Amino acid sequence: MQERLDSLFGRATPGWVPVVDLYETAGAYVVAAELPGMSRDDFQIDIAEHTLTLRGRRTDAGRGHRYQQLECGLGQFSRSFRFADDIDPDSINAEFRDGVLIVTVPKKAAGGPRRIEVT
Repeated sequence: MQERLDSLFGRATPGWVPVVDLYETAGAYVVAAELPGMSRDDFQIDIAEHTLTLRGRRTDAGRGHRYQQLECGLGQFSRSFRFADDIDPDSINAEFRDGVLIVTVPKKAAGGPRRIEVT
């Protein structure tokens, strides 16, 4: 099905959309994404100018199972968040614990593109 959608639209379409909370404090933006059943190697975080992009792929860990209900979603995903204020890309912190990714994006002067390492 995903291949058919890709051929119709001429680009990759997301296989699912993870649940994300985005909130702002006085000094930072905080992105909290639910990534059930995933490990640090299953996703990446990129920052360019004022935009943070989270992308990855959730695979079927229970191959051979016939799902009666599937709510977490499978396949590729990509979510981008554009911040109104200047951010400090060198001070971004990402933590992944118990299937929840929390990315703290401090406000400050903008910098060049870079990849964010998850601890």
